[in-house]
Amino acid sequence: MRFSMASVAGQWSRAVGLCVTVLLFDVAFCRGFVQDLDESFKDNRKDDIWLVDFYAPWCGHCKKLEPVWNEVGFEMKSIGSPVKVGKMDATSYSSLASEFGVRGYPTIKLLKGDLAYNYRGPRTKDDIIEFAHRVSGALIRPLPSQQMFEHVKKRHRVFFVYIGGESPLKEKYIDAASELIVYTYFFSALEEVVPEYVTLKEMPAVLVFKDETYFVYDEYEDGDLSAWISRERFQNYLTMDGFLLYELGDTGKLVAIAVIDEKNTSIEHTRLKSVIQEVAKDYRDHFHRDFQFGHMDGNDYINTLLMDELTIPTVVVLNTSNQQYYLLDRQINNAKDMVQFINNILDGTVEAQGGDSIWQRLKRIVFDAKSTVVSIFKSSPLMGCFLFGLPLGVISIMCYGIYTADTDGGYIEERYEVVSKSEMEAQQQIESKEQQEPRRGESLVPTVQEPKDVLEKKTD
Repeated sequence: MRFSMASVAGQWSRAVGLCVTVLLFDVAFCRGFVQDLDESFKDNRKDDIWLVDFYAPWCGHCKKLEPVWNEVGFEMKSIGSPVKVGKMDATSYSSLASEFGVRGYPTIKLLKGDLAYNYRGPRTKDDIIEFAHRVSGALIRPLPSQQMFEHVKKRHRVFFVYIGGESPLKEKYIDAASELIVYTYFFSALEEVVPEYVTLKEMPAVLVFKDETYFVYDEYEDGDLSAWISRERFQNYLTMDGFLLYELGDTGKLVAIAVIDEKNTSIEHTRLKSVIQEVAKDYRDHFHRDFQFGHMDGNDYINTLLMDELTIPTVVVLNTSNQQYYLLDRQINNAKDMVQFINNILDGTVEAQGGDSIWQRLKRIVFDAKSTVVSIFKSSPLMGCFLFGLPLGVISIMCYGIYTADTDGGYIEERYEVVSKSEMEAQQQIESKEQQEPRRGESLVPTVQEPKDVLEKKTD
């Protein structure tokens, strides 16, 4: 029995060792497809397309990105992508990193000729690779047939299409694409390639396809083309998080969010989510210019954003451009109630809360400081006591020392004054006694003053 247990233990240790060896080999293998870049990269890069991670050795987020970046390098190499993957220590080559506009760590850039594109999406392998494919290819991709059009539609959730020939609108479309290619895909097609279900009132036109439908750009109602593309590059209904809300701040839209607990299957939680989805789908023609819809799991981020405690499930409407928000003023039982609530927001009946006033900014500073202290004590009480208890203890000791020093000084000074006064009184008594006692050799009989004429005679 002992032999069998030892044998099992030996096999287990060998298996663990083999797994560790394979893991280390896999990491080293993937790392081999990411090139370490130095100052020579500035002169050698323009002949190729590069996807570069500018990092700092001490940065925690950079260390977290490293294994993902190694997988990106391996994947790009295995699929035969023309994009080369590299990384540069921005602290060792700070002047070169500054030339590329690196301001923080990690910074991911795709370098294509004289152009540099910043990546601002989630730091996952699939999202980074999608970004590299989109930006490294043609700025505007042609759609030569309806089959290709349907293929693109199945592959991409949101994409933009210019339909028509050469025109001033196409020039604006190209300018917008050069700026926003980091976010979405841009295509062009002739009118005969467009599916039959697409109805166009005039040509040329710019369309966005998303949510199993399409919307046509109207210069009179939608304003600037780039601003319209920036607003419409999101699906109408999304699963919200902090990063996505930050991105939605550039759209200028109000964001209606059902704040729920996805693990809670009660009717209240599922009903609010279904109501928001129904409004987003059935009323998209009414609200897609002004509203974005979605749901968020949990209220932690919303509470931090609003500096308040929201009871879930609930609905909150955020204006991410100026930090204002709207809370429910009624019970939401169906889509009709939600539509009425949205209409009241648009006509100003529902009062906006929050904002970016000076008072709100001061409140934000206090709230962030309080949240930081509480989070430190919750995560590590000993560290919290060390960080905040030690300085308070030192300050208390200093204050006590100053107070006691003042008290002792006053006592000493007062005692010195008292002693000095006593000595002065004793000295005066001694002097008075000396004046009263006759000097040695002098007569005790008082001296009698002689008359003035006698004194004159003596002088003669």
